[in-house]
Amino acid sequence: MKNILALLGLFSQFFCYSQTENTISNENVKLHYKTFGKGKPILIINGGPGMNCEGFVFIAKELAKLNYKTIIYDQRGTGQSVITSLDENNITMDLMVKDIENLRKHLKIKKWTILGHSFGGIMEAYYASKHPNTIEKLIFSSSGGINLKFLDYLGTRLNNNLTKEQQDSLNYYQEKIESGDISEETSKKRAAVLANAYVFDKSKAPIIAERLTQLNRKTNSLVIQNLQKIKFDCSNSFSNFKQPVLVLQGKNDIISVETAEEIAKAFPNSKLVTIDNCAHYGWLDAKELYFKEIESFLN
Repeated sequence: MKNILALLGLFSQFFCYSQTENTISNENVKLHYKTFGKGKPILIINGGPGMNCEGFVFIAKELAKLNYKTIIYDQRGTGQSVITSLDENNITMDLMVKDIENLRKHLKIKKWTILGHSFGGIMEAYYASKHPNTIEKLIFSSSGGINLKFLDYLGTRLNNNLTKEQQDSLNYYQEKIESGDISEETSKKRAAVLANAYVFDKSKAPIIAERLTQLNRKTNSLVIQNLQKIKFDCSNSFSNFKQPVLVLQGKNDIISVETAEEIAKAFPNSKLVTIDNCAHYGWLDAKELYFKEIESFLN
């Protein structure tokens, strides 16, 4: 009997983390995605722009434990999502919205919850403004906002999260890169310094440093260029949006609480949660509270 129970326990653990991985092709892009668990669907849109989704496997698995089917994907021009040509014609917010909608249809999902982190929150807002009827709930995690106002202060807040010595080091490595030094060593040293701005608990900085080295700089630049071109602003897009919205914001983030308040204000049915001693990554600085708030909101 004990052996049977043990086997059942192993099976239940495997079931909790059941995973699929696939690629869908649409026009000029092959979009790579992964799913975890079973239940109501939650799409997780990672930050960047220009980063793959691998850094969000942990979150996907944690939320899958709550009996949800979680979905992560590589945005076009990142990770294993391949496009025919990496240029301004193929990297646009509208095409990225189209990718998300194609993924929803491919997975035969009528409505889903979306969690967008950092740039993922910008992407989430833009998608929700175009396809509001596909949304069950929205979660903004340290989001860049529903417009581009945050760009006015981002550099200042980032520097404020670094010591004077770290600021000097960051400037040094940045100048080397801008002068043509694209060596792995310089990239890693820059990332090791910069990572300190993104976490309150500095012992977690190496996790973020590794993530920062994975940035596709060209994709990053093209997305920001397109955001400015379209004058991204969803501030007045959600007056009739009745679905529940959760806004999670660390008080020590490079993104200000004021930006989070503006997001919450744009949605009639929203809840804002600010977190003490927490910077850009809630699941690193305040894991228990971060997931507790999400679980409560989902339920």
